[in-house]
Amino acid sequence: MFRPKLPTMPQPTGQVTPPAVVEPTTITPGTSASTPIPAPVAGPARPTVQLTPGTALALVGGGTAVVLVVGAVLVSMLLAVAITAASVAVCAVVLRSLLASQHRR
Repeated sequence: MFRPKLPTMPQPTGQVTPPAVVEPTTITPGTSASTPIPAPVAGPARPTVQLTPGTALALVGGGTAVVLVVGAVLVSMLLAVAITAASVAVCAVVLRSLLASQHRR
C-alpha cells in the first residue's frame, strides 16, 4: 500500500535496427595531420547610435512624462491611504464617545 508502483518500460514497437559497427582506425606515427587554424574573420561593426536634437528632445520629454505619471500615481495612493486613515480615526472617536455615553447612563 505504501510502496510506490514503478511503471515498466514499454517495449519498442515497429522495426528495430541493429547498432552500427564502428571499425577502429590505425594510427601511423610520423605523419602530421595538423591543419593551420584560419584567422578569425572580423564581423561587421555595430552601428553607433547618433542622437539628433530632435531625438534627444523626444527622449527627455518621454522621460519627463513617465516621471510625472508615476509621481501622480504614487501621490494619489498616498492620499487615498491618508483619507482612509482619517476616516477610520473619526469612526474610532465617534464609537468611543458613543460607548462612553452609554456607560454614563
